[in-house]
Amino acid sequence: MEKNFVEELRWRGMLAQIMPGTEEQLQKEMTTAYLGTDPTADSLHIGHLCGIMMLRHLQRCGHKPIILVGGATGMIGDPSGKSQERNLLDDQTLYHNQECIKAQVARFLDFDTDAPNRAEMVNNYDWMKDFTFLDFAREVGKHITVNYMMAKDSVQQRLNGTARDGLSFTEFTYQLLQGYDFLYLYQHKGCKLQLGGNDQWGNMTTGTELIRRTLGNEAETFALTCPLITKADGKKFGKTESGNIWLDPKRTSPYKFYQFWLNVSDDDAERYIKIFTSLDRPTIEALAQEHRQDPGRRTLQRRLAEEVTVMVHSREALDAAMEASGILFGKSTKESLLKLDEQTLLDIFEGVPQFDVDRSQLGQPAVELLTQAAPVFASKGEMRKLVQGGGVSINKEKLTEFDRPITAGDLIDGKYLLVQRGKKNYTLITVR
Repeated sequence: MEKNFVEELRWRGMLAQIMPGTEEQLQKEMTTAYLGTDPTADSLHIGHLCGIMMLRHLQRCGHKPIILVGGATGMIGDPSGKSQERNLLDDQTLYHNQECIKAQVARFLDFDTDAPNRAEMVNNYDWMKDFTFLDFAREVGKHITVNYMMAKDSVQQRLNGTARDGLSFTEFTYQLLQGYDFLYLYQHKGCKLQLGGNDQWGNMTTGTELIRRTLGNEAETFALTCPLITKADGKKFGKTESGNIWLDPKRTSPYKFYQFWLNVSDDDAERYIKIFTSLDRPTIEALAQEHRQDPGRRTLQRRLAEEVTVMVHSREALDAAMEASGILFGKSTKESLLKLDEQTLLDIFEGVPQFDVDRSQLGQPAVELLTQAAPVFASKGEMRKLVQGGGVSINKEKLTEFDRPITAGDLIDGKYLLVQRGKKNYTLITVR
């Protein structure tokens, strides 16, 4: 017996609004459902993950997921939840972004087997590019009144002065374009359900209304949204001081990605592990129970970070991220330091004191370099004393002679020197 998709979303806290009849439709037959994503970047970020996980659960419950890349709508911009109009993209950029997104989503969905519910990816540019404005006005525009469109929250917010620039005609038509996507997918793919974030509810119901008015009452379609994920303190989820947490390892290293999940609060960890992993209910409840008995061990955060990192990156990336975490906090060796790629090294030591040193300074004794060129130690006397007590390491190896020359052979990646005083005080020196 396949799992009930709506029930699955409900216990996971992933259900916001649902159209009457949706649950009955899903129980009646294998249902095709689509979720739209915006191709304005060549990577998704973790803000997209709730929607992608909805598709994953949908497929696991025996239904067919379609991910729609908004090549056409990405050229326009959607007013929902935005206060400014979006930049427009050219064809080449859109195609590149679409291919990158498909590769990321393929880690979550089955696109490749012969299963009747295998996932598909479509691009609305394919059916919009030859659609003339006159055809659009006649075939789509005549079915939906301006009064109906004006009543939507996303339109009202833009009109009532919460945005500086008002609402362009281009953006006003966005809900019709999104509605037409649903009509097209209903007619060509038998798609009866649209999934999305709760800020999309207005656009989604315009789609079901357009289908009803175009094809008659017997054309039944449905909509279901997930809540917009926030942090326990109400702030936006997935943003950090340095911006979005991306799924692309070139934009956010697996180490930084792993650390993001490891550092969420207890309340958030208990919510996120339901939303962002495929672990079943008994497993999650057992983890939550274990966590409450000893919150200091961060059982929920650890399992959450492991599951999501493996799903988005790989088991190898997780192992590397965990080993990298040990460099700052545990007993690691020079070998583990040398294994790091440059970006991860910089991510790990982002917050530690850093010095730049000219390459011409190499070759002099450590005591000179580390008190003069890069004043890691306040004085030569202080450094001598610490070295004699075994309290100084360079690149995770104990420094036994304070006057040993520091040469190019000591550098990691030919340019970095990691100096450690005691257990926890690090300084990163970059030789330029």
